[in-house]
Amino acid sequence: MSNLGQMLKQAQELQSKMQEMQEKMAAMEVTGSSGGGMCTVTLNGRGEAKSVKIDPALVTPDDAAVLEDLILTAINDAKGKVEERMREKMSELTGGMPLPPGFQLPF
Repeated sequence: MSNLGQMLKQAQELQSKMQEMQEKMAAMEVTGSSGGGMCTVTLNGRGEAKSVKIDPALVTPDDAAVLEDLILTAINDAKGKVEERMREKMSELTGGMPLPPGFQLPF
């Protein structure tokens, strides 16, 4: 019975650590860029866009489509970085033990 009690205690500790990690991840910010840094987007740990910065040299009416593509690329770059950091933190938390197939992080 002590093994079951120990396992439950470890599960509770892991749950507490996961909640703490999720709170820390939500507070972090990651910046992605495109066009050699001419367009940058910053996301929080939930994947929500916080800011977009565009080099003024890009802003002309004829370049609207290029600018739109650059923004999309920068957002996807930042989101990929958020997901990678989440995987790293989760790996640290689980001691490198892989998560079950199909297990999704909070978003």
